[in-house]
Amino acid sequence: MGFITVKQASERFGISERRVRALLASGRIEGAIKKGRAYFIPEDALKPVDGRSLRGKEIPKQYAALFASIDERKAELDRRRPLTGGELKRLQDEFLVEFTYNSNAIEGNTLTLEETALVLEGVTIDRKPLKEHLEAVGHRDAFLYVVSLVSKKTVISERIIREIHSLVLMDRPEDKGVYRRIPVKILGAANEPQQPSFVPSAMEQLVLGLSCHKRHIIETAALFHLEFEGIHPFIDGNGRTGRLILNLMLMQAGYPPIDVKFTDRRKYYACFDSYFQDNDAAPMINMVGEYIKEKLSLYISLLQV
Repeated sequence: MGFITVKQASERFGISERRVRALLASGRIEGAIKKGRAYFIPEDALKPVDGRSLRGKEIPKQYAALFASIDERKAELDRRRPLTGGELKRLQDEFLVEFTYNSNAIEGNTLTLEETALVLEGVTIDRKPLKEHLEAVGHRDAFLYVVSLVSKKTVISERIIREIHSLVLMDRPEDKGVYRRIPVKILGAANEPQQPSFVPSAMEQLVLGLSCHKRHIIETAALFHLEFEGIHPFIDGNGRTGRLILNLMLMQAGYPPIDVKFTDRRKYYACFDSYFQDNDAAPMINMVGEYIKEKLSLYISLLQV
């Protein structure tokens, strides 16, 4: 990796050399090295995010560095030439298959990644239950619906959540979009979901809370996800629906959707235990943040080719 000077960084970032030195002095340019009075700045360093974009937001110190790093990558991606329609569709199609595979696998679906891709193309997999085929198709349709909601700038509501769930649970028509009426227990989980009589009011308060927050959207989305899964409003399909809503919130704010990997399921489950046992949302917020950071870095690298 090469390095650039303060002057070169000033020209690249479109700010004064004095401002670059101030950012360096406060440690806000990742990877910069100081030797004597000189600074050596990585040639791929990102311009630090403008603090004015976060005015009115309450950013806990423990997340400040992560959120700044993410928003710097987002700003860098926004500055680069946009992807073509064909490139965007290719990336979305690849993401859709992987997201559908991982989200369903977390919930026990046994289709492999390759089998999931084939099912989404209309192929029937021998010796695999019809239920698993329908779960793949339903998840695909739900994600495409989420994409349409983003393009229309639709506000999240209980109705929207029910509609997403209805697509996810296409194999259970009697339970689609219906809040559960019986108690449930989640095996191995620290949290006991709300009693069914409290589910409607809990969901109403959860959605209302979206309109009166001052948090960074990553923290808001992660907290919403934790609370949604804690309420566990539906008899089935809560995990898949919750991850779709999480992505809806991120995409509405201009961030890429994330794909919680099946291989990360233990870490993912531990995030819920930390929140409901220790009232610690940090593991989930950090997990969501790192996924977004990884995806943004990938897109930036693709545009550098």
